[in-house]
Amino acid sequence: MKNVSFIALCAIIAGGGTRQAQNPPNGLATLVLRNAKVVTVDDKRSVAQAVAVRRDLIVAVGTDREIQEYVGPETHVIDLNGKLLIPGFIEGHGHFTGIGASKMNLDLMKVKNWDEVVQLVARAAKDAKKGDWILGRGWHQEKWDTTPTPNVEGFPIHESLSKVSPQNPVILTHASGHASLVNAKAMEIAGITKTTQNPSGGEILKDAGGNPIGLLRETAQGLVRRALAESRSQRTPQEKEENDRKEIELAMQECLSKGITSFQDAGSSFATIDVFKRFVDEGKLGLRLWVMVRESNEALSKNLARYKMVGYGDNRLTVLAIKKSIDGALGPRGAWLLEPYDDLPSSTGLNTIPVPEMEATAKLAMEHGYQFCVHAIGDRANRETLNIFERAFRQHPDAKDFRWRIEHAQHLSTVDIPRFAKLGVIASMQGIHCTSDGPYVIARLGEKRSEEGAYVWRNLLQSGAVLVNGTDAPVEDVDPIESFYASVSRKLKDGSVFFPHQRMSREEALKSYTLNAAYGSFEEKIKGSLALGKLADMVVLSKDIMTIPEDQIPTAQVLQTIVGGKIMFQR
Repeated sequence: MKNVSFIALCAIIAGGGTRQAQNPPNGLATLVLRNAKVVTVDDKRSVAQAVAVRRDLIVAVGTDREIQEYVGPETHVIDLNGKLLIPGFIEGHGHFTGIGASKMNLDLMKVKNWDEVVQLVARAAKDAKKGDWILGRGWHQEKWDTTPTPNVEGFPIHESLSKVSPQNPVILTHASGHASLVNAKAMEIAGITKTTQNPSGGEILKDAGGNPIGLLRETAQGLVRRALAESRSQRTPQEKEENDRKEIELAMQECLSKGITSFQDAGSSFATIDVFKRFVDEGKLGLRLWVMVRESNEALSKNLARYKMVGYGDNRLTVLAIKKSIDGALGPRGAWLLEPYDDLPSSTGLNTIPVPEMEATAKLAMEHGYQFCVHAIGDRANRETLNIFERAFRQHPDAKDFRWRIEHAQHLSTVDIPRFAKLGVIASMQGIHCTSDGPYVIARLGEKRSEEGAYVWRNLLQSGAVLVNGTDAPVEDVDPIESFYASVSRKLKDGSVFFPHQRMSREEALKSYTLNAAYGSFEEKIKGSLALGKLADMVVLSKDIMTIPEDQIPTAQVLQTIVGGKIMFQR
């Protein structure tokens, strides 16, 4: 509740005029950044030269001359030599511990083909103890230079993987996280055989003879992941804690090096939130986390009230949202569509959580005052989610400003595009997904569906919807500059542009990564722009991404990342 008074104070201070540089009250600045191009993302003063900070708050934004009066003998003054200073990037949708975990396992994001995957596993198996699980993530069959032989639907058959790792179970997660390739040992431990039935919301892909090929879609991954969890349950509490902390430390380092000062975590368990809280209590959480809880409805019902927190530990940790997935991803053909896939007419994708169960989650969110954030990629998934939200809102006609979110909103029916603004639903989309997935989207959806509804940022913005940007890391690199570039260019690796009329302007793209993202978490009063009374979360870039030629944007680097007035990363 103390955060409410802080927000009110910020609102009072922010109303003090457009100059934003007044006689310094109650002392001088602890940090001054000067001689910069300051893009504030604040309508009251969009561009400035300098920023003054006292402890963790911005106390002035103005010209070098205006800010000079805040400088005292103890003030740390940094001359930025004309470099660009912007609000800290807010990762609007990522998987925080997943970033750390991906750095502890096989990185398959840049493999060129299935043979390279097998070679990496062979090396790992050679060094592993018998029975140890070999984990990897990042492969994408559509991005390989050759199609594996033999294959089913373009996915390799497990034999070559099983041959190089006969004694070690292997789980290789698709880049999207919505499918996995496993070897014979993993299937043996999980009890997957020719007669194993598909679980609800999942599929065990089989060959013409009915034999599992090792590809598990959506909820079918749970069959092997439960076996992995059983193996990991043998670890001591100390071993588990060490692993969890290592994941968080690696994720923090990566995010801060990329200019991310706040991270909206798209789904963590209550147990992981406990570890986050310990980091805050120890003063070791170097950036700010806004966490969506991902648990069963039973667990949510028991724990939501106890775990609800806003701005815990000087605005380091907020838990105020629930995450669920109603469908899968387009790459493995798990996105739930209104009409069949163009390249697989027998399928419309997968509904991973039944609508009645999602309705029950929506009710829990309403009862406990949480935002509801739903992963929806296909047009059918987005329509069903909007319907669920609309029914929930109608049951509470006196309440407003829910800011419930659809995470991804990648492929929409034209009928549903205006509903985001009408319902006040936030479109939490990832610019980098457009250019990463673009090469195969038309194959999946066809030209007409792709043009009308794939990554339609411009149509959503024109309808009045709020867009939040991000990367979905570790699905993609967490680098916001790459996603910013994808948002303004929509340029694929081959130089073609994916439906260019849907591009964002640079101002819109920056806002989607700062103030809009803060709005998407009810934090726009304390972060997302460089304004009087807001948290001093800022990033210094080597190049002005707002004005340099478009193709040079990816060459910009983060020079400094500042969180709460402290330099947390310096190149």
